[in-house]
Amino acid sequence: MPKRSDDAEDKPKAITTYTIKLDDAQMAKLRAATAAKHWEQVEVPYARFAFKGPKVNVTAYTSGKVVVAGKDTEDFVQNVIESEVTGTPKLGYDEVLHPDWFEAHAGLDESGKGDLFGPVVAATVIADEAAVQAWLKAGVRDSKTIVDTQILKLDELIRDTPGVVVETRYMTMPEYNRVMSRPFASLNRLLAEHHADALDAALKRKWVPRGLLDQFSKEPLVQRVLKKKGLERFKLAMRTKAEEDPVVAAASIVARAEFVRAMHALSREFGDKLQKGAGAQAKAQASVLIEKFGARALRDFAKLHFRTCYEVVAAAGKLDELPLPVPKEKTEWKR
Repeated sequence: MPKRSDDAEDKPKAITTYTIKLDDAQMAKLRAATAAKHWEQVEVPYARFAFKGPKVNVTAYTSGKVVVAGKDTEDFVQNVIESEVTGTPKLGYDEVLHPDWFEAHAGLDESGKGDLFGPVVAATVIADEAAVQAWLKAGVRDSKTIVDTQILKLDELIRDTPGVVVETRYMTMPEYNRVMSRPFASLNRLLAEHHADALDAALKRKWVPRGLLDQFSKEPLVQRVLKKKGLERFKLAMRTKAEEDPVVAAASIVARAEFVRAMHALSREFGDKLQKGAGAQAKAQASVLIEKFGARALRDFAKLHFRTCYEVVAAAGKLDELPLPVPKEKTEWKR
C-alpha cells in the first residue's frame, strides 16, 4: 500500500547537492572546520581538498567552487558553511531543494475559520523569484508562528513588494451570518467561494499557470468553483502544511493581517480586546456581549452557527430574542 503524503517525514533523507563559490579566506575556514570533524581526506582531481563524511562529501576545487553532496547536505550548509565560513545564510540551498518555490505562482490561505469572533478571510498572493528571495530574508513564514504586531509589518512588506499581486475576500459578520443561516449552508463551501473569488481577481491582474492552496477540505471545493469560472487552464494543487512554500506563507500572513484588523475594529465596538479561538475566554466574552448589547448583537460579532453561540444564548435565556437552531449532537465514535 503506497504511503500517504503526510508520511513524508518518515521517509529517508534524499541525497542532495549544494554548490557555492568561496574566496581564499573562506576556503581556509572551510578546510579547518571540516578537518576538525576528523573526516577522511580523499584525493579528487583538480580539488584543493576533499573530505568524506558519514553522510556528506565536501569537495573544494581550485576554481573556488565548493560542492557539498549527501543526505546531510542541509545540516552541513547551515551549521558549517553558513555559520562558520560565510557568516550569512545563503538562499541557494532552498533553490536546490525547492525550485518550485521560486517559480512565479499563486499561494492561497485563510484565517479566522476556527475563531468564534471575526470574519473568515481568504487571501491569494501571486509572486515570483525576486519577491520570494526578499521575503525569505525578511522572515516571511507560516503566520501561526508570528505575533500580531509582526504580522502587520510583514503584511505591509508583502503588499509593497514590486510585481506582487494580493487579493483578499471576506464578509462582514452580519453578511456572513445571513449566508450561513441558509438551508444546507457550509463553511467550507463558503470559504471555497472566497478563495476562488480572490484567486480569480488576482489572475486577472497577473496570470500565472499554477497555485498552491493550504488544504482545508478533503474535497476539491475550490477547484470546482474555478471550473465554473472558466479557469480550467489554471492548475491548483492543495496539501496540508502548504505554508512551507513562501508564497503560501505570504498568503497566510496577508489573511491573518486582514483578520487582525477586523478583530481590532470589533474590539473597539465591544469595548475590550476580543479573544481569538473559541475557548472558555471567548465564550465568557460572548456572555458579556449579550449583557451589554443584547443577544441580537451577537450577529455583528460572532459566528452564530458555532455551538458556543447556542450554548451562551440558551444559558442567558435569550433564545426568544435570538432564535438559534439546536446544534446536532456530537458523534461519539466507539472502538
